[in-house]
Amino acid sequence: MTMTIAVAGKGGVGKTTFAALLIKHIRAQDLGYVIAIDGDPSANLNLALGMELLETVGHIREDASIQVRSGRYDASIPKADFFEYRINESLVEGDKIDLVAMGRPEGPGCYCAANNILRNVIDQMGDQYDFVVIDNEAGMEHISRQTTRHVDKLFVVTDMTMRGLAAAAHIVQLVKELGTRVQDSYLVINRVNHQIPAIMQQKIEELGLELIGTLPSDENVTEFDMIGRPIFEIGDEAPVYKAVVEIATKAGIE
Repeated sequence: MTMTIAVAGKGGVGKTTFAALLIKHIRAQDLGYVIAIDGDPSANLNLALGMELLETVGHIREDASIQVRSGRYDASIPKADFFEYRINESLVEGDKIDLVAMGRPEGPGCYCAANNILRNVIDQMGDQYDFVVIDNEAGMEHISRQTTRHVDKLFVVTDMTMRGLAAAAHIVQLVKELGTRVQDSYLVINRVNHQIPAIMQQKIEELGLELIGTLPSDENVTEFDMIGRPIFEIGDEAPVYKAVVEIATKAGIE
């Protein structure tokens, strides 16, 4: 049975770092094969994982849609097979970790049939793996528009600010409004160096969020970012990685 894990949060809170280290944990424990889906248009999960990205699904959708509408493709090939072939071309393969980047979302004049086919292809691809890990854009539209998957674990990452908590609560509410089926939702607070203030604890309870753990500020992360080294290569003893492992274990990803 495939476990689908989604990571969300507003820009700059460290959600991609969390997603990459969660994938590192799954790989280190040899829990199974992972497909990482970068649902953020900025497409930088590949950098965090140290994988070279050649093409995004967004680019493929636009290019393939033009070919279909203009008749510049072999009509004897079913459209679904044609799109599946093109998407497989964009798949970056690694050691038990594969990656696909969604790229830009569909525009107002986009070819609707292409979007429906893409959803089906991506869902079918996910079924071939033990884990689907989705690094989402802040608005969470990716989950509703480009996959119909049931989400087993949703991690909402935020920072130590009231504004960040409000954004996290908004994301959880948005998921409900979008009709996405989520089994378990968790709050993760990043860059926590001291005890969480009582007023923030109270706010978390008021918002109905389940705080599963915190991530410390880690100079290793800063150093890796400065030199452009993939965070996936961070040492097992790094405080931030140990915190991610603890959170994953609490969530039953072990």
